[in-house]
Amino acid sequence: MEISESIEGSIPVVSIKGDIDLESSPKLREFLKIKSSGKCAKLLLDFTGVSYIDSSGLATLIEYFQAAQPFGGKLAISGLSPRVRNVFEIVRLEQIFSLHSDNSSALKALNA
Repeated sequence: MEISESIEGSIPVVSIKGDIDLESSPKLREFLKIKSSGKCAKLLLDFTGVSYIDSSGLATLIEYFQAAQPFGGKLAISGLSPRVRNVFEIVRLEQIFSLHSDNSSALKALNA
């Protein structure tokens, strides 16, 4: 898994490529821990390059979401493939996370 970051306006856009699984989720967890300790107000995760996510990956996202709640941090996820989106829907995480088809709509939601 590869993680790269850019800034769109004032919002960090984190592009992830590869599978998010038991082997790679600790790398994502450490990256997101830095964001939550820095009280990152808004964060966009671009999943365009993600073809697979397992329960450890979902747990990592939930941990970040919970860590961001005390300071009002907002998280949006964009570019989910149908397969990855289905995983979120099976466990009903689409009710918790702000899921978007592309970065543009995700950025609008974060700025709303």
